[in-house]
Amino acid sequence: MPELPEVEAARALAERWTVGRTIVAADDADEWVCRPHPPGEIVTAIVGRRVESVERIGKSMWLVLDDGSRLGLHLGMAGRLVGLAPESSGLPDTAGEPLTARERSDWSMPVRSGSRPTPTGLPGEGSWSRFTIELDDGGRLVLFDKRRLGRVRLNPDLSGLGPDALLVDEDTFVTRVGRGVLPLKARLMDQATIAGIGNLLCDEILWQAQQPPLRPASDLSEAELRELHGIVHACTREAMVRGGVHLGDVIEHRKKGEHCPRCGAEMVRATVGGRTTWWCSFEQAWPPVED
Repeated sequence: MPELPEVEAARALAERWTVGRTIVAADDADEWVCRPHPPGEIVTAIVGRRVESVERIGKSMWLVLDDGSRLGLHLGMAGRLVGLAPESSGLPDTAGEPLTARERSDWSMPVRSGSRPTPTGLPGEGSWSRFTIELDDGGRLVLFDKRRLGRVRLNPDLSGLGPDALLVDEDTFVTRVGRGVLPLKARLMDQATIAGIGNLLCDEILWQAQQPPLRPASDLSEAELRELHGIVHACTREAMVRGGVHLGDVIEHRKKGEHCPRCGAEMVRATVGGRTTWWCSFEQAWPPVED
């Protein structure tokens, strides 16, 4: 699932392709992705509007239009944004869910049912495209989503989101994260507490910090929380540099029979906060392993 680093890459892509340009056409025919808006409602609201900026909090991003309205774009579980220039050839400009080997050799991933035409090789031309805007310079921005779990919404409600995980200051982090009896992983992944940390990124953060996912959040000292704040920022930025959360140091070891790449202890698996979680059986044990 795209997490904060992938969504930030998508935000930057949308910024490159849309800011300062006017929307001249759009396709909002996918009633599931564009719900609750009926077909045509989003088109009517955005065509003729200039894109002023592209903003993000956590995993949520939106285009700010020149009339003050916002066009929310959410990547969902497996979405990506694609920028297409007129007469595109080769791999398009894309951000979000990483390209598979098959997609790198053949972009088109045809829909299994429905009335869409056979793909011509590019998203936005009869493939898994779910929403498209066309710009006055001839470019297009496409929400490409095989699983149809992305969302497009006018003026999305962002009031339930906590501060962005990449931007939250140390004092706010300490106050928000270090409270309650929830396991530390569940607290970090609560989007109302801190927005943007998903399952893989959280496992990487806690492994780097040598913190147990099962440890109650309120059990951490202020010094530990301040250290964790720095690790959250460092891991998030490193994931952005590497190209996604799936390239973290511990991620490839999140499977049966694997061992901690730092100490060699067995990796263990359980469900924490409703998500499959892996951690080092020695360094991240809770209660701690006696020396």
